[in-house]
Amino acid sequence: MVRLKARKGDKVLVIAGKDKGKKGKVLVALPKRERVIVEGVNVVKRHTRPTQRNPQGGIIEKESAIHVSNVQLICPNCGQPTRIGKREISEGKRVRICKKCGQDIDKV
Repeated sequence: MVRLKARKGDKVLVIAGKDKGKKGKVLVALPKRERVIVEGVNVVKRHTRPTQRNPQGGIIEKESAIHVSNVQLICPNCGQPTRIGKREISEGKRVRICKKCGQDIDKV
């Protein structure tokens, strides 16, 4: 399984594609497909047939997955888009760090 740099709940900046420059929160991370679903980014229209759950049917707008290489994590400490490094804090325990400010991204 692939390790993604962006996890659920992280704030990210879209750096490529039609939504370039938008910021949003990661709603779902899909490591096997190397994709993430970001709030308000890559919105597609889905035509749905009426069902018992949705008796109205119609056109629904929802976020679609984008490749993880097209997003960059925004550091919660310095507030800038950054690359990610890793640091070992205790035996076997690793934490993500910001390459710009050097602070930990993960809460320990």
